[in-house]
Amino acid sequence: MNRFSWYEAKSVEDALKNANTTLSEELYSPSNEAAFFKSGGIDVLDFLKEGLISPKTIVNVRDIPGMDKIEHEHNEGMTIGANVTLAEIEHHPDVAINFPALQMAVAHAATPQLRNMSTIAGNLAQRTRCWYFRSVDHQCFRKNGDRCFARHSETGQNEGHAIINNGSCVSVHASSIATALLALKASVVIQGGDMKKKVVSIEDFFVSPMQDISRENILGKKDLITEIKVPAPSANTKSFYIKQVARESYDWSLADVAVVAEMKGNTCVDITIALGAAAPTPIRSYEAEKILKGEQLNDMSITKAAEKAMEVARPLSKNGYKIPLFKSIIVRALSELI
Repeated sequence: MNRFSWYEAKSVEDALKNANTTLSEELYSPSNEAAFFKSGGIDVLDFLKEGLISPKTIVNVRDIPGMDKIEHEHNEGMTIGANVTLAEIEHHPDVAINFPALQMAVAHAATPQLRNMSTIAGNLAQRTRCWYFRSVDHQCFRKNGDRCFARHSETGQNEGHAIINNGSCVSVHASSIATALLALKASVVIQGGDMKKKVVSIEDFFVSPMQDISRENILGKKDLITEIKVPAPSANTKSFYIKQVARESYDWSLADVAVVAEMKGNTCVDITIALGAAAPTPIRSYEAEKILKGEQLNDMSITKAAEKAMEVARPLSKNGYKIPLFKSIIVRALSELI
């Protein structure tokens, strides 16, 4: 690990003045002058230890006043400060009561120790966990290289990689919390260098590799997430989240799904179905949603929706198992709404 300076930001404006790049830009085009943000620091510390980044300055935004609060208004929804930890979200009573899918997703993220450190903004902004991307010995597309090592049909270790929208980089986003926030139609509030705020839906926050291979989100060098907004659920809304991992103790998602539905009896008035670890970004299955809107939720309609969600899947050489796995957890999650 190389030496670097540490700057304690006193305010959002102070932080923005002292940053000059993003983690994504530094990994794609390294410099000797990089100064970027750190909050919980889980992802940044990993990259430092792995020797993938050598910043000149790390700007600590963890202690900026006012970014560590959870506020809930029954008719407006919930506002979660960027520096709120996953543990604080997990144990907040209003989250469990009003947004059970989010509480489930947070409770299944990482370990208790990491949840005590990780912030919600950092979780959303983290980079892919693809082992080739994280290796100093593999210069892949996302690091300005000339190939995707995971895609290779014989040597590529792609068991955990994308089965949908995998036309270029085939890695998946690591945030399972983003899956729940996508199903809940949450938004990200971003403050730019001009001190103007913009509100972006979770769906538009993420960037697919086909749009820009160098990044996974829209954050620019002078952008800082300040809060997450989750709209109030409609009456009679139910939600559920399932994450499938290889090891029960602590592992990255092989497949996860979040479902949020406004129900009238067993009839689905409206629904969102979000999938994680299926594509390079969290995605909604709009076609599966169409099948269920206005229909009774039963074994037949639920199975049909799960099948529809996987019609677009194009597995790689070693991850074909994900198709039946996703079908299974989609069925399980939807069945919890009845």
